[in-house]
Amino acid sequence: MKPPPFEYVVATSVDHAINLVSQDEDAKFLAGGQSLIPLLSLRFASPTLLVDISRLAELRAVSRAGGVLHIGALTRHSDIHKLPLVKQDAPLLSEAAGWVAHSQVRNRGTFGGAIAHSDSAAEFPAVLLAVGATIVTRSADGERRIPCRDFFGSHFQTALEHGELLTGVEVPAHDSSTRWGFSEFARRKGDYAIGGAAVNARVDENGRCTQVRAGLIAAGPGPTSAEGLDEALRDRVVDETAVSEAVTHVVGHLNPESNVHGTKEYRRAVVAESLRRALRQAFDLDPAGTDRRTA
Repeated sequence: MKPPPFEYVVATSVDHAINLVSQDEDAKFLAGGQSLIPLLSLRFASPTLLVDISRLAELRAVSRAGGVLHIGALTRHSDIHKLPLVKQDAPLLSEAAGWVAHSQVRNRGTFGGAIAHSDSAAEFPAVLLAVGATIVTRSADGERRIPCRDFFGSHFQTALEHGELLTGVEVPAHDSSTRWGFSEFARRKGDYAIGGAAVNARVDENGRCTQVRAGLIAAGPGPTSAEGLDEALRDRVVDETAVSEAVTHVVGHLNPESNVHGTKEYRRAVVAESLRRALRQAFDLDPAGTDRRTA
């Protein structure tokens, strides 16, 4: 199908883009278009105006200040995967980016666009939940900083208000105490995930877990946190028994939805195994895996 008719304007600044969208209730921002254009073609979205923000260089910067890595909303998926600064300071995010769709999509799709789309089967929202990132937005009323746990909602819903633009994300930088792991299952690499998990943890000098979070992929109607994981593993030297107990505890709270890719029981089992593998990677329990302490 073809998209419905719409007007198209190229924004010259962030303020210009916000002003245009704020004046039209049916207007939308257009960044990489890898999610929006298919929705238009299927007539699932019918905006009267598309405001193209893809040329706004101020939204492409990736930089570090203190212990925080700031990633601009227009950073391409491929850059998230390849940039040395992201590999060094946010290796979990860099690893997950390599699992996003296919190279053509990664070369065009934007980080902010994928986050604002809030797909439960997407990699980036799960990682942001795992690392405790902060979403930065701007509107006519000024700037907001939204903890990612408060940003994502159900079924492609977020805390973004109309006319509010996601401008970047702040990610706590990786350090020597950080451990991480990532696991995802799809029928073919690049297809929508049937299930997955991103784990980010910290340990003390004695190897005890001091904090652990996980974002789960395709585990519910929206991006999902692994509830109860931190309580199950905190203050423990994590071994195979601890991992098994933690996975059992987390999965008991999950209610994934059945779809064409599998029943909810099957998807729950896939998420459980993905979480198990990601935890084993994070705590160096997988002899064949990468050492996640210094990656």
